[in-house]
Amino acid sequence: MKSSVVSKLTFSTIPVDAGLHAATGMSLEDIVETVRESGLRGRGGGAFSVGRKWEVARGVRSDRKYVICNAAEGEPGSFKDRAILSGYAPLVFEGMTIAALAVGATRGIIYLRAEYAYMLGHLESVLAARRKAGLLGKQVAGNPRFNFDIRIQIGEGAYVCGQETALIEFLEGHRGEPRNRPPYPAVSGYRGAPTVVHNVETWAWVTCVMAKGAKWFHDLGTPKSPGMKLFSVSGDCSRPGVYEFQLGLSVAELLRVVGGEDAQGVQVGGASGRMVPRSQFGRKIAYEDLPYGGAVIILGENRDMLEVAHNYLKFFTSESCGQCTPCREGTRKLLDGVERLRNGRCSSAYLDQLISLGESIQAASKCGLGQSSPQAFLSIVAHYRGKLMGRKLVDDAR
Repeated sequence: MKSSVVSKLTFSTIPVDAGLHAATGMSLEDIVETVRESGLRGRGGGAFSVGRKWEVARGVRSDRKYVICNAAEGEPGSFKDRAILSGYAPLVFEGMTIAALAVGATRGIIYLRAEYAYMLGHLESVLAARRKAGLLGKQVAGNPRFNFDIRIQIGEGAYVCGQETALIEFLEGHRGEPRNRPPYPAVSGYRGAPTVVHNVETWAWVTCVMAKGAKWFHDLGTPKSPGMKLFSVSGDCSRPGVYEFQLGLSVAELLRVVGGEDAQGVQVGGASGRMVPRSQFGRKIAYEDLPYGGAVIILGENRDMLEVAHNYLKFFTSESCGQCTPCREGTRKLLDGVERLRNGRCSSAYLDQLISLGESIQAASKCGLGQSSPQAFLSIVAHYRGKLMGRKLVDDAR
């Protein structure tokens, strides 16, 4: 199916380096306050306040601070960050530079997933052009006290490195495994120094907020989920691609735009998100209702939801870092249960046990990736048990 990528994104309306120029005319406190007042939340899975994260990092005394761009984008169904890096990389680097100025960082790192290594030449050329223009390196933007540069480090294909502390472990030369928190990276991150980590899209929105103002961004979206968001839309629709929407739109509204009105379900948030059935298409994609990650996968009437659950669990089983037992063993057990269902060897009572196990994985896994791994399975069972799975349940007495 041909992809239809929306070209008129807000990013295309931002003048070159307008955000950085605005920031250099402010006090460091005002830069942080502008981001905080905008209400911008991280555009990855955590949705943590960007301004709050900067406040914490700025308040820690250290002679070394870092900013990191998480370009792992390993979530199945997500490709928006790839589009941003391909077409709007300067906005990402500019956002990192603004944060470095505000919190006192001198070094930036981009963790680029192994599958995106083909973009390395393009990104390096953008960085080189910014250095030549005085926007990276020594005395950035003419500020004699501001030295900042960015380097790129290629990943090795591990999904778990999308989790910020596992990413930091990898950057330090270790196996990518999540750390215990606290301390959080904003206090003690890369090499023990305060570190601000955001994903690709978040850094680009930072630049937009600084260029157009906190009120502009805050007045869009909803009071609890301000602003706009990019979504990777794929699956059973006539117009897949990358779309920009204000937060707070309903699932039904999104489906009308992308040509997926006949869907039986929509997976919001990628494989680690949740399945939304047709009866709930009026729900809003926003922090206060359906948490957003950026991937929207549309499932048509002919899709077997049991096969969908099986596919997601195979992914999480293979990508678990193996550090904690709930995720390592629990996802395997869930996958085994789905295979029992496929073969007609799962009783209703056993399925209830699997649901309980999934809830335990959510509660006991060490990191957010493990905690979200059973989410799609649980939501599919909750909404489609009778219609799609009940026919595969064996009698409890067998």
